[in-house]
Amino acid sequence: MSVQTVKEYLKRFEKDGFVQEFSVSSATVELAAKALEVEPARIAKTMSFHGNETNGCILVVTAGDTKIDNRKFKLQFGFKAKMLGAGEVSVLTGHEIGGVCPFANPEHVTTFLDLSLKRFDTVFPAAGSANSAIEVTCDELARLSKAAQWIDVCKIPELL
Repeated sequence: MSVQTVKEYLKRFEKDGFVQEFSVSSATVELAAKALEVEPARIAKTMSFHGNETNGCILVVTAGDTKIDNRKFKLQFGFKAKMLGAGEVSVLTGHEIGGVCPFANPEHVTTFLDLSLKRFDTVFPAAGSANSAIEVTCDELARLSKAAQWIDVCKIPELL
């Protein structure tokens, strides 16, 4: 998929015009924060994990300053966190590394939002490419991503 696919998806929510594209990479939290001139914590990073079904995939969108807490993840999902390998990311999510986002994903992908994002009025997830993002409120993120639910699977940033 591409930023154009995400824009087409967001068009039905009248949000396609809000996608920002950069002349520089925004593929990592640090690069995205620099491109957007915001603190890294406000970057909504989308992490991709194997699901508990064959060819299933779980996306967990977290604040940019957090890390997955393996104990919390296992309590939430009932299995150990295992991130997708580099060769699996685009196949299972439909997006390339650096552009994985919670929008326009295949049917077998389930998106969850971590409570760490709720510290902010707005956050910046990628928009389908390694040089794009969109600013959304947490409520908009939940609606636009069709998130299954809000969860708590991250280590508290102050304790990292």
